[in-house]
Amino acid sequence: MTINTIIIVIASIAVLLLLSVMLLQIKNKRKFPKEYDLMEGRDFEFFCADLLQKRGFLDVEVTKGSGDNGVDILAEKDGVSYAIQCKRYDEPVGVKAVQEAYAGRDYYDKMVGVVMSTQYFTKNAVEMARK
Repeated sequence: MTINTIIIVIASIAVLLLLSVMLLQIKNKRKFPKEYDLMEGRDFEFFCADLLQKRGFLDVEVTKGSGDNGVDILAEKDGVSYAIQCKRYDEPVGVKAVQEAYAGRDYYDKMVGVVMSTQYFTKNAVEMARK
């Protein structure tokens, strides 16, 4: 494994956790449903894209609705390109979402695959992301 590969893997895990924590912090500030709790999937993708732009991501693009090859948003920050899968779930995110993000990362030729979610991740999903 090259040093660049190791850096990308570490960055992808860090971004995955950071984005999830950001959404969970937003979600947990009120006891009432958040605006995104009531959104349909496509609206949630645009909500996430807006959140990324507000956090300094560049070239943020929501992919087409169907046939997006496991990726909902393409973005870049600090010279690193991201393929992002958005999941607005009521329960922990599983392995399938991580697999989709990494398949989409390869399809779109991006450096990091990310799952951005309103939930935590299952142990298996975290382990898959680490590998």
